[in-house]
Amino acid sequence: MANFPLINMEKLNGEERSATMELIKDACENWGFFELLNHGISHELLDKVEKMTKEHYKKCMEQRFKDMVAAKALEGLKAEVTDIDWESTFFLRHLPTSNISEVPDLEDEYRNLMKDFAGKLEKLAEELLDLLCENLGLEKGYLKKAFHGSKGPNFGTKVSNYPPCPTPDLIKGLRAHTDAGGIILLFQDDKVSGLQLLKDGEWIDVPPMRHSIVINLGDQIEVITNGKYKSVMHRVIAQTDGTRMSIASFYNPGNDAVIFPALALLTEATEKEQSYPKFVFDDYMKLYAKLKFQAKEPRFEAMKGVEANVSLDPVATA
Repeated sequence: MANFPLINMEKLNGEERSATMELIKDACENWGFFELLNHGISHELLDKVEKMTKEHYKKCMEQRFKDMVAAKALEGLKAEVTDIDWESTFFLRHLPTSNISEVPDLEDEYRNLMKDFAGKLEKLAEELLDLLCENLGLEKGYLKKAFHGSKGPNFGTKVSNYPPCPTPDLIKGLRAHTDAGGIILLFQDDKVSGLQLLKDGEWIDVPPMRHSIVINLGDQIEVITNGKYKSVMHRVIAQTDGTRMSIASFYNPGNDAVIFPALALLTEATEKEQSYPKFVFDDYMKLYAKLKFQAKEPRFEAMKGVEANVSLDPVATA
């Protein structure tokens, strides 16, 4: 835990900028995860989001989760369950169009709060993409442009609660997977842990830290960087005590964005035999929906079979 990458974003504005950029580079190359402090989103806003999310769970979702557990006979498990997760979730879509007004059971104050929070996370995601570009030697805005497609990026939030589980050894809060998309921004419970990432064959806890935002890289960043930065397997371990809150926001390419390795990152050797495919993001998501909890490498291989039909133009900016 002591070595988990912590990035103080305030240090990007002073003489420690280059050292901080080096920390981000190392985190992207060797961890696929890092934790942001002083990221510009106020503690007051984060506290309100946490409070209202937990209240919403208690009021609208806790009983529903208990009913689901009873219906699926998950209480007195004797054998491991590998096809279901011990989590209670709902989804909010922000871009290209928002569905916040249509999601049932949300109070207006909570809707407005989550809209405000999403706007700040979107800005932070785009700031981070440009920091990644700087470290990679890509022109500023390259990743944002690569994600754009004809309607701009997809951006949405998965709001999850992981209630106490009597048999955490037999069922995961969330099974191991890599994230399909671009860059993920997570605001997690600072008291109840559970998130782990796989590093060098070992599961490592992502430390809960008050008011931090955890960042992880998705499969699309791996493809665009031709494997220089990699998406990483992660999971959530169910706990016997306490309900863990997790608010994960996904800044992903637009459905029709064409994803492929940045030409500036290919050497002459790799250009001839590119190790990563070229594809339309929506095609990748259709495949991912079926294979989420499996290794990513066969997904990349499968996409090579469709890449011949894709134009090399990275974006169609309307």
